Amino acid sequence: MATTDFSAAVATDTKNPLLNYGLVIDCGSSGSRIFVYFWPTHEGHSNELLHIQPFRDELAKPVVKKIEPGIATFADRPSEASAYIRPLLEYAAQHVPREKHRETPLYIMATAGMRLISPRDQEAILNDLRSDIPLEFNFIFPETQAEVIPGKQEGVYAWIATNYALGKFDHSLGDDPLTVVDLPGTEGKTHIRKRTVGIMDMGGASLQIAFEVPKSVRFDLPKEDVAKSMLAEFNLGCSRQDLDHQYRVYVSTFLGMGGNSMRWTYELHLIMNATLTAHNSNSSAIRTGLTPDLAIIDPCLNPDMNDTVIVEDVTYHLVGSGDFWLCQQLLLPLMNKSAPCVKQPCSLNGVFQPQIAPKNTEFYGFAEFFYTMEDLLHIGGNYDQIKFHKAAKDFCSTRWSLVSEWKEKGLNPRADSNRYRLQCFKSAWLSSILHQGLNLPKNYQHFTSMQYIDGQEIHWTLGALLYKTRYFPLREIEKHTSRHYRPPWAIDPGAPSLLIICIFVVAVAILIYLRRLRIVPSSRSGLPRVPTMKYFMTDADQEQDGLLFDRHGAAFPHANMV
Repeated sequence: MATTDFSAAVATDTKNPLLNYGLVIDCGSSGSRIFVYFWPTHEGHSNELLHIQPFRDELAKPVVKKIEPGIATFADRPSEASAYIRPLLEYAAQHVPREKHRETPLYIMATAGMRLISPRDQEAILNDLRSDIPLEFNFIFPETQAEVIPGKQEGVYAWIATNYALGKFDHSLGDDPLTVVDLPGTEGKTHIRKRTVGIMDMGGASLQIAFEVPKSVRFDLPKEDVAKSMLAEFNLGCSRQDLDHQYRVYVSTFLGMGGNSMRWTYELHLIMNATLTAHNSNSSAIRTGLTPDLAIIDPCLNPDMNDTVIVEDVTYHLVGSGDFWLCQQLLLPLMNKSAPCVKQPCSLNGVFQPQIAPKNTEFYGFAEFFYTMEDLLHIGGNYDQIKFHKAAKDFCSTRWSLVSEWKEKGLNPRADSNRYRLQCFKSAWLSSILHQGLNLPKNYQHFTSMQYIDGQEIHWTLGALLYKTRYFPLREIEKHTSRHYRPPWAIDPGAPSLLIICIFVVAVAILIYLRRLRIVPSSRSGLPRVPTMKYFMTDADQEQDGLLFDRHGAAFPHANMV
């Protein structure tokens, strides 16, 4: 499978005048990170995207810098936002050649943390960035390039970044599997191109899934608008006629379905059931969890492992039994699969999810999917349910005293204390999510857990930059087209002679016509005023948006820069 080569760990040649640069700041909930990228001059082929790669310093390490806390903490003092961001921009300015600063676009995109504060506070923070940053830095930074992006957009960018890194947007001939897609916005038109991959990302708080939907989906009822909003249709190419880069992608984010959040939900579920059982029983031996002797049995913890949970200032005690299968059964109700499904088919919480074709859909799982499979079980990579279940079951049934010895001896250097403690639970949750939650068949063979592609962490900011710069190749494509244009007489040696004969015949016909006219009108007032050729040749969409502008009116300076 062809991939975009991120493995060549060499320093970026900043002395090369043909390189261009781009900056993206991810303002997350716990901190902000700046990513510096570069790309060579586009080669002018209309079906190719920019060849964007991470900028590497003299030690061949990616140029990335993080600061804390999250930018949303400045909601009550927005005037300090630009000072907070300044260290990131100073860091980038040191790496991007000074003579390239005025040609380098800067995008600031805020995610989860900023979504939780009011729109008014969001705008106050963004406006401070918009007004102050241009006073100190010469990067291309119009107002539209500072924004709060929704989770759906972040998911699309992550999908773009992953498929780009895997070479799925390279439409040259190769041995990659092909697929037939219904072109977005058309009736019955199809196109054949490389098959893309879907992604799943599970963090501590949320779960996200994104995959291409090759076939068009029909929505008839107004109540299906929510389901319709989960599909994103877009073109990564710089022309609407670029069929190779038109995509329809499904994206859904499930808050509270991450590994740590679900553990908390599960613990509350255990405690509630124990409390109800005690309330309906007169026995003093009911395990209420209020004392160590009456600890609530938790099948999702290793045997004899003790844990405590504090709920409303009350401490509850848990003790593990290490029963992987029972753990899975207790997790099933928490996925809320019985919720009303407005648009079939549905996944978690009654949320619409298009049918996944098992034989033609490949998924890559990141973050918790990889950590849970690899850190302690050492089976990251290609997923096999039978193999995973056996490894998870064996680990869950291992007594906590032995597991603690592994931890003390450092036998699994990737795993921290929290990983050891929650491995059994997260293994059961991962399997439940894949098969009962997201509807993958039990014999599904096309899921791969991974942390890096070609040794490089792939971040959604790469996908964002690819999308934002999709019009940049226009000028080079026009140059390439002009260089390869051949007039008819260059193709057919007889064309000039034929052209001369045609001109002669037309001229003779005009002379004969004029000689037959007895009266030639002297007044031109009766001639109708017709539109110019330019008017006829201007496409309505181009007239409105302009080839070098996006739908919001933001200029793409690189289209005429290179």
